[in-house]
Amino acid sequence: MRFRLHGEGFSDRHLTVQEIYNICKDAFSDNQLYGKRILFMIPDHSRSAPLDIMFRSIYELLHDSVETLDFLIALGTHPPMSEEMILNRVGITAEEKIKHYSQARFFNHDWKNRDQLIHIGTLSGKTVNAISNGMMQQPVEISINKMVLDYDLLFIIGPTFPHEVAGFSGGNKYLFPGIAGQEIIDMFHWLGALITNAAIIGQKYTPVRRIVDMAAAMVPVDRFCASMVVEGNGLAGLYLASPEQAWDKAADLSQKLHIVYKSKPYRQVLSCAPSIYDELWTGGKCMYKLEPVVADGGELIIYAPHIDKISVTHGELIRKIGYHVRDYFVKQMTHFEDIPLGVMAHSTHVKGLGTFENGVEKPRIHVTLASGIPKEICREINLGYRDPNTIQPKKWQNREEEGILYVPRAGEMLYRLHSDRS
Repeated sequence: MRFRLHGEGFSDRHLTVQEIYNICKDAFSDNQLYGKRILFMIPDHSRSAPLDIMFRSIYELLHDSVETLDFLIALGTHPPMSEEMILNRVGITAEEKIKHYSQARFFNHDWKNRDQLIHIGTLSGKTVNAISNGMMQQPVEISINKMVLDYDLLFIIGPTFPHEVAGFSGGNKYLFPGIAGQEIIDMFHWLGALITNAAIIGQKYTPVRRIVDMAAAMVPVDRFCASMVVEGNGLAGLYLASPEQAWDKAADLSQKLHIVYKSKPYRQVLSCAPSIYDELWTGGKCMYKLEPVVADGGELIIYAPHIDKISVTHGELIRKIGYHVRDYFVKQMTHFEDIPLGVMAHSTHVKGLGTFENGVEKPRIHVTLASGIPKEICREINLGYRDPNTIQPKKWQNREEEGILYVPRAGEMLYRLHSDRS
């Protein structure tokens, strides 16, 4: 099925609620979504987006004319959400769910439950080798939540931001890793780690994006997408079409709105994690998006008093291996054969660039946690520690001339140097 592109975006204002509604209405009518069994993929609470506006608009437009209106939380490997969390994510109460939105059903993806997955194809070793420029050679099995086979249309709803693994988030990433199995998740996260966050983040077409799109093309169900470009609490852009078309337009606007250029690197950065990141697994974005503007030998502090755990899902494995630069793993892979590649990838992204020569690890910058994670655990996982009570964020403001950068809400805006502008 071919889909026509609908939507618009602005660099100087937000779309109104009525404009969002009208874009959706025109797209649904033009692309003949009526009468279909639709499965929507939506983000969890760790992604900023006015999902409440999108949910209400879509439900109002489609609930009378589609056969099925189901929503699957594209968790990837994140923990499942409770019913209360899900309803809060789409902006309705339990009472409203019963009275006004009874046709909507919600499900969590479970990436580790083999009974919930179906194998849909394989990327050959030859293909992997070609796409990765020889960095990886092993074939990879492609599996996805088997719920997709019960629907006529998969409808992705998600924001697009600069991303540490794929270059930009959104589009088919809501299928892979959103509702995928472990093999493909591990494979392309490790590919992103091999390329490095510094080289891939904010780049539009990347080897990882190509892997994601190739995997999505194997899904035997039509795919549609609403790509959002979020700015603050509003939408600067909304594009509806195939995932490839919608993401392409959204990434162009994201490049304009979500990248902050600085003239010089900083010796110290206070990167404040918002409450949407409730563990270091997601709070690591406060490092990914700011690493490019930290000076060699400088310090990046992830200030997150509310974060008291590394990861609900992967915490034990991270405590086992710690946080290290890429080559720490690459040069001694036989020591880590029992560690999922996706976990090692996260480790390298938080630690950042660096070298590992003759058994000595030298990270380019120092990463310090000022969080609820105790000092002894920070030492155990190879990160610095600072008591968050010793930090008064207001005293970090307006000190850029001293080489100190304060970022009050980190994790989504990418910071780069003017000299790195491509």
